[in-house]
Amino acid sequence: MAKKDKNKDNNNKGRSGVVYSTDPDFEYKYEEEEEVPEVAPNQQKLRVFIDRKQRGGKEVTLITGFAGPQSALEELGKFLKTKCGVGGSAKDGEIIVQGDHRERVVQLLLEKGFTGTKKAGG
Repeated sequence: MAKKDKNKDNNNKGRSGVVYSTDPDFEYKYEEEEEVPEVAPNQQKLRVFIDRKQRGGKEVTLITGFAGPQSALEELGKFLKTKCGVGGSAKDGEIIVQGDHRERVVQLLLEKGFTGTKKAGG
């Protein structure tokens, strides 16, 4: 199997769908990511669920409603996972913490200043 050219992969980042153009004056415009403004923790309304859907019956604690940059989301996710001593992920405005840690997560978020945090679901 042939190895991929690393430079080729780096050149295609940010392009969405354009493969080839016959127009000699074509200038491809790269998409630039927008900076998402940081929202104060006391203004955010986070909801903490227990979720089992599409996870083979395993429970996860799902935190939704985060507004802010991806770096802040990942930092908060890392904090929660460390305090609960479990794995998980943080992407697309959601934090997933493995296992049923809803009570602990709500308590940690309230202590961190997220006053709009509530338990949701059953």
